[in-house]
Amino acid sequence: MNILVVDDEKEIADVIELYLQNDQYNVYKYYTGEDALACVRSMKIDLAILDIMLPDVDGFQILKQIREKYTFPVIMLTAKTEYMDKITGLTLGADDYIPKPFNPLELVARVKAQLRRYTQYNDGGKETGDIIDIGGLFLNRTSHECVYNEIPLTLTPIEFDVLWLLCENRGKVISSEELFEKVWHEKYYKNSNNTVMVHIRHLREKMSGPTGKSDFIKTVWGVGYKIEE
Repeated sequence: MNILVVDDEKEIADVIELYLQNDQYNVYKYYTGEDALACVRSMKIDLAILDIMLPDVDGFQILKQIREKYTFPVIMLTAKTEYMDKITGLTLGADDYIPKPFNPLELVARVKAQLRRYTQYNDGGKETGDIIDIGGLFLNRTSHECVYNEIPLTLTPIEFDVLWLLCENRGKVISSEELFEKVWHEKYYKNSNNTVMVHIRHLREKMSGPTGKSDFIKTVWGVGYKIEE
């Protein structure tokens, strides 16, 4: 597995590299955004760890350019504690967010969790199955394929998980708490609702392209989200 690490604080980048290499990951380490983007264009990257504050191109801009073409997981790092940084990162397509200072072992655990999710949906060697086909939407959990009204959609692993869970429970209202705990596999807190809302918005935006409508996922105010049977 090839992991991109971008942080202008050399000591932090070196520590991340050391811990990841100890787990047998190949690490491409850079201290500037431009070097990181060049790496993304030339190498097969399986996951990126991006610092937000960089001397040239900030992590948000790198993330935005990555999401224009790639769906591999992205974990954001920042010394800032402002909640808006997290919302910005999630809005642009980040999969996880870890504030500095952090425990390197926790970071490695987050990396492994994201890679498990990503490889699960990109493993073409498994038997074909786990298919949902409703209302013009086709989902294949084995191949991570999503087609809506005959238009292929590029979803991140978390977006796919959210949509799959809602479709699997079509006709039933799923609360933000249930969505968060089943998709992110973490305990739900008050601010977790914002994370869910951001990903629902992303899905609606992507699904509105083929139809011009964004009502496939219904909001049941004060309760949660549902997809009609």
